[in-house]
Amino acid sequence: MAASGGFVTIALEGLATMTSDVDLATMSEQLANAVASISPSVVQVLGRRRPASGVVYADDVVLTTARALGREDRLGVRTDDGRALDAELAGWDPATGLAILRTKELNSPPGAVAATPARVGHFALAVARSWSNAVTASAGIVSVIGGPLPTGPGRAIDQVIRTTAPMHDGFAGGAFIDTGGRIVGIATAASIRGLGVVIPASIAWKTAATVLEHGRLKRGYLGLAGQPVRLTDRQRVAGRPEHALLVVGVTSGSPADRAGVLVGDAVLEFDGHPVESPEGLLELLFGDRAGQAVPLRVLRGGEMLDLSVTVGERLAH
Repeated sequence: MAASGGFVTIALEGLATMTSDVDLATMSEQLANAVASISPSVVQVLGRRRPASGVVYADDVVLTTARALGREDRLGVRTDDGRALDAELAGWDPATGLAILRTKELNSPPGAVAATPARVGHFALAVARSWSNAVTASAGIVSVIGGPLPTGPGRAIDQVIRTTAPMHDGFAGGAFIDTGGRIVGIATAASIRGLGVVIPASIAWKTAATVLEHGRLKRGYLGLAGQPVRLTDRQRVAGRPEHALLVVGVTSGSPADRAGVLVGDAVLEFDGHPVESPEGLLELLFGDRAGQAVPLRVLRGGEMLDLSVTVGERLAH
């Protein structure tokens, strides 16, 4: 079922299965309010023949995607109140495809980020700008959260959200929000097996901060793939976490490979910090790690080993 009112269009497919005691009128009003609350923070991005979208990240700063740009010069944004402003590309991250635009006198509020990340099964809305700068929205379910998603040689988005919310190309760079109007991700307008791809807000905001500081993302690279694993009581050391990162793949010639990391190792610590998940290791690789020799503690066949890995840097083209 689809419904439209004014310039806001919301697809409500799948809601017919909800229980009959749900007050659809109240829910509809809540969704419309969520869209209205984020709308001032969603701008139109003018960088290609067909405009796309962006989200106000900070004063005079817009977070969008390279897909929304199409070029690096003669860029612009159009605000919620219709003002057309010149913009310049401050930098972008080739791994995620996120880009940062700077403009003057934007005078639009930054989008509010959700305090908790999206979960599979959550209802969410993608909010963007249409070709006429009107607000457009699409609703759906958070279907899958996973990763990494390869985006090129030596590049990947470490985690992505996939959603049933339908999104056309103009949604690239738009906001993906919860039912309270808070941002849980940045829409890409790309799809995998019919599901829209969204970059989680935690990755998008950290990427934006680093791009603003360095002009491009500085992120360490180890060249290993892993998944969380629960340690047995015999494997655990008193006071240490219950989980570690089980190595399920090592790229040939990568820093991890040169350090002697093997498939089947359980990574316990990176530079003295516990590692319990791929996301936890990712957090430790942001910043100025590239080129540093860092201690890596692993569990191999019941024996604890201390290795030294010289952190690489993800390729940026």
